[in-house]
Amino acid sequence: MIPIGPLMWEHRLIERMVRLMSTELDHMAENNSIDPFFIDAAADFLRTYADRCHHGKEEGILFRDLARKNLSDEHGRMMRELVEEHTYARMTVARLSAAKEAYLAGNADSLGDVTWLLKELVRFYPAHIEKEDEHFFHPCMEYFTAQEQGVMLQEFWDFDRRLIHEKYQQLVERIDKER
Repeated sequence: MIPIGPLMWEHRLIERMVRLMSTELDHMAENNSIDPFFIDAAADFLRTYADRCHHGKEEGILFRDLARKNLSDEHGRMMRELVEEHTYARMTVARLSAAKEAYLAGNADSLGDVTWLLKELVRFYPAHIEKEDEHFFHPCMEYFTAQEQGVMLQEFWDFDRRLIHEKYQQLVERIDKER
């Protein structure tokens, strides 16, 4: 297996969540309200799985290692664009959570914000995934030897193994500070 294999598997799960988000948009339009539990679950998924886990491996391992290579201008430009897109996704998810909180606090106008931000994420992720899967991942593997790919794949597994412990250690520490 090459390192992009796990990244592409992760894309399939992200695509499933995006489909659920699209369905939720239909429910929101029918009911003229939001399901705050769904929005929380979607935001948590996007923060933890799509960003911290998936983008974490891309930026912290794959892109880090690619930055040490003599990339073509096209691949260097695309890698910078992908990092900018990750930042955009983070900011959009944060805005979605804030809009949901404003809606719950009684700001009826925030329903439009929640709807727009959810639509934006539904629009964003398929295009982002397509760029990585179809135009970036495969060509970038050519910069690495089989041995380098094996080391990267192991680093991906190690990253994943630590992730859940990191998430819940931070949760306990945050709660402990609040009490």
